[in-house]
Amino acid sequence: MIDIDRLQKQSGIIGTSEGIRHILEMISQIAPVDISALITGESGVGKEVVAKAIHKASKRNNEKLVVVNCGAIPEGIIESELFGHKRGSFTGAGEDRKGYFEESNKGTIFLDEIGEAPLDTQVKLLRVLESGEFMRVGEVKMRYTDVRVIAATNKNLSELVRKGNFRQDLYYRLKTVTVDVPALRNRVEDIGPLVERFALEFTRSNDILYRGFMPEAIRVLKQYEWPGNVRELKHFVEKILVFQKGERITKDIVQNELMDVLPTEPNYNPALPVLVNQSSDKAEIDLILRQLFMLKQDTEMIQKMMVSGQVAPSGPTFPMMDNPDLRFPIPEKSMEITDEGHKLIRDDAIGDMVIKDLEEEAITRSLQYFNNNRRKTAISLGMSERTLYRKIEEFGLEPKIKKRE
Repeated sequence: MIDIDRLQKQSGIIGTSEGIRHILEMISQIAPVDISALITGESGVGKEVVAKAIHKASKRNNEKLVVVNCGAIPEGIIESELFGHKRGSFTGAGEDRKGYFEESNKGTIFLDEIGEAPLDTQVKLLRVLESGEFMRVGEVKMRYTDVRVIAATNKNLSELVRKGNFRQDLYYRLKTVTVDVPALRNRVEDIGPLVERFALEFTRSNDILYRGFMPEAIRVLKQYEWPGNVRELKHFVEKILVFQKGERITKDIVQNELMDVLPTEPNYNPALPVLVNQSSDKAEIDLILRQLFMLKQDTEMIQKMMVSGQVAPSGPTFPMMDNPDLRFPIPEKSMEITDEGHKLIRDDAIGDMVIKDLEEEAITRSLQYFNNNRRKTAISLGMSERTLYRKIEEFGLEPKIKKRE
């Protein structure tokens, strides 16, 4: 068994979370054994780092590690790239050429995004995995390579097998040993060490003064989902250090950079006709349903009064009201509308409002309140800035908004 702490230092895998510890333990178990492995996980989690760690801790560490991105090679030439080709086998093949499997003989080949490999190529990959045999494109001579195969994917291979887009035999051959790398949002305790490592590496290589990240800034980073995982975090750290050269990175600096994606808790504003602690779409749906329920209640009340003779119908009449046989019974107790502690619309406005007018008024008054600051207005209304821009253009509000004195 390989020492875990030593393995972590040699591999450069950063983190102290339970997920990272589990990965290191798996690497220490499978690296010394000459067996293929499948690394799974979302894009950007660091699957290539894990593959390199397996190779470095294996008996083949003195030989080549060849990295191949199957998704980046066009389908028409992928077999030539993997297995090589014979001179004259196709247009442009001016000489014999070795493929990646020959280049990595005695070493390791890392097939990233294996789920993108064409079905025809998958057949030949299975043969290499099983026996080490392959043929160059345009050649009938069988060749042999001694190579360890490590594959990776961010797709659900079992789902691809079910749809017929991935060979079942290759899938079962690859998944003998599977290493699942957790997403960054599932190991937020590793964000601090990752930020520190990325910042030190970037500032040293670019001769930039580095004063560090404040603890509050790290806490803000932990609130973000990081859909791009470790790759996105690394690029974010580099970007913020470029624009804030020599500055101590504070909470405000990080929040300004993540303003559009961080979760917000907008202040309660009784003038708004929507619940601002919801998404704009959900708030709009809730408001529409609320008005429909109120309209239903008012309609039933008016119908009941007209049927009882308390109110004479004025204007156009409805045949069903003139014909007693067509009248329908009205329940003694209609649907009740409960406010649940929220009353954002005046009672005397019910029945005379239009959703579009309410939305226009809310945006107009909020823009005035925030001195036409669209970012603050969008946050207070619970909508994205892009949606706010679209609404301003739709309602023609641009010339109407005047800043407060």
